[in-house]
Amino acid sequence: MIAYLLRKTLGWLALIVVATNLVFFLASALLEPRANYLSRRPPLPENVVDSTLDRYNLNDKVSIFDRWYHWISGIVLHWDWGQSPVGDSVNGQIGFRAWTSFQLVIGATLLMTIIGVGLGVYAAVRQYRLSDRLLQVTSSFALVVPVPVVALALVILAISINEAAGSTIFFVTGSSSVGISGFWPVAVDKLQHLILPSLVLIITGYAGTQILQRSLLLDTLNSDYVRLARAKGLRRGVAVRRHALRTSLIPVATSVAFAVPAAFTGAVLTESIFAWNGMGKYFVDTITKNDVYGVVATAAFGAALTAVGAILSDFLLVYLDPRIRLS
Repeated sequence: MIAYLLRKTLGWLALIVVATNLVFFLASALLEPRANYLSRRPPLPENVVDSTLDRYNLNDKVSIFDRWYHWISGIVLHWDWGQSPVGDSVNGQIGFRAWTSFQLVIGATLLMTIIGVGLGVYAAVRQYRLSDRLLQVTSSFALVVPVPVVALALVILAISINEAAGSTIFFVTGSSSVGISGFWPVAVDKLQHLILPSLVLIITGYAGTQILQRSLLLDTLNSDYVRLARAKGLRRGVAVRRHALRTSLIPVATSVAFAVPAAFTGAVLTESIFAWNGMGKYFVDTITKNDVYGVVATAAFGAALTAVGAILSDFLLVYLDPRIRLS
């Protein structure tokens, strides 16, 4: 197992290095950091712009290979991923925004998975009953409703609740309040900021897991080994938990393991609506601001999380499928 994990890690590390360097050359060719200074009024002299871009290793008049060597040397020797066209440290931005996204994405993904799997199992064992049909209609609606619509509805509801309570129960913008100190006050404040964006991610994301789990479990319930377990006297619920559910969870676990990395940079609309300065919003900002090194660092971050998701998926498969352990 250790040798297998090491091979997988080295393979993903090589892919991350190749993908990151490829993104560097693409971003350097397509983005124009100089444009951030050309629109200023009064316009800056060209020599001032050149010296500023030279300071950040972003001058397009310098060979792209020279810029690449300076950039890769900074990463290898100092773990310095560069600076934005206005001098912001990419390391500092990634560190702050990754933690912000982590607080939002991990909890929401965990709840979304639990709800999706639970409802999928509930619907499967009650196939074609009223509860199953209601869940199917609700999940189909949740799949197609846009994120801004869900967010707007929750914001209006939260504001109404705040007004009725006469105090702020839900915060509709930001990830934290200024001037809060102490463990419990900070925890409560963080929860008040987390509830609305988390609900948006859960409502718009659980349906895919629920529909997938229901479909897989229905296929497994009709398999020979589940029928054999029932024939030996196991009750339906016990047969589902011990045999059918474990097998049907394998594709779902793989899907969720790969969905977590995508959620970090994919929750763009949710982070923008609720003013969460996370990785999704940062990725969009780096493109609009011609931030070459920010784009590259975000791509590397996403690639690293994908590798972690793939390795986590392998562990889940080993745990859920005894055939893999035996092989």
